[in-house]
Amino acid sequence: MRKAGALLVALAAGMAAAGVQAQADLPGPATVQPPADAVAVRVDTGLALARASDEARYLGRWVALRGDAAGRPHAIVDKRGARLYVFDADGRLAGHSTVLLGAAPGDRSAPGVGQRAQAGHVPMSQRTTPAGRFDSQPGRNLHGEEIVWFDYGAALALHRLRDDGARGDRLRRLATPSPDDNRASLGCVVVPEAFFDAVVRPLLGTRPGVVYVLPDDAPPQARWPDAALSARAE
Repeated sequence: MRKAGALLVALAAGMAAAGVQAQADLPGPATVQPPADAVAVRVDTGLALARASDEARYLGRWVALRGDAAGRPHAIVDKRGARLYVFDADGRLAGHSTVLLGAAPGDRSAPGVGQRAQAGHVPMSQRTTPAGRFDSQPGRNLHGEEIVWFDYGAALALHRLRDDGARGDRLRRLATPSPDDNRASLGCVVVPEAFFDAVVRPLLGTRPGVVYVLPDDAPPQARWPDAALSARAE
């Protein structure tokens, strides 16, 4: 992991234009069970330093305090902010980046959308990135491209920005400061190539992991409840 950390720092400057930042030197979180008396517990996920949203920071603390990733690399997708946060197996924030998401808002996948995605015919209303907790696996798509599956049945994965006819428009969307124009995929989470190669591939692309996707239309507490967590500091 030390070699990977050095690589991320070296690449950070070159990735900044795409909204990518490496966080390899941040301290890891303390993984403890939530106390029964709800006394405030400080846990450093690195998300505060990354200026993540309150929702992403809540979920990061929830994962760390419960040990929910069970020693696996993991990622948090903040759909409202159109950002991806990737953590190593020790729970340290390895990097974060802007991303492209499903073109349609919504927190569920339509039945049968995986088959339609493989055929390349997904109605606009079904191009959602579903919310929830997903066990991820590295793999390849039908074209042999390296990807990270997080919902195989729905044909959803983390993958690089592809070199196709829409590349120019998608690069522009990734570069704008607003998340409002980052809804552009069939449902997959699309990341800049440099970020995939430097952060996603070495961690989630080499072993099983966990991907957490924050909902569009509900607070994270609705899916990951913890009555005492709001009283705990990051």
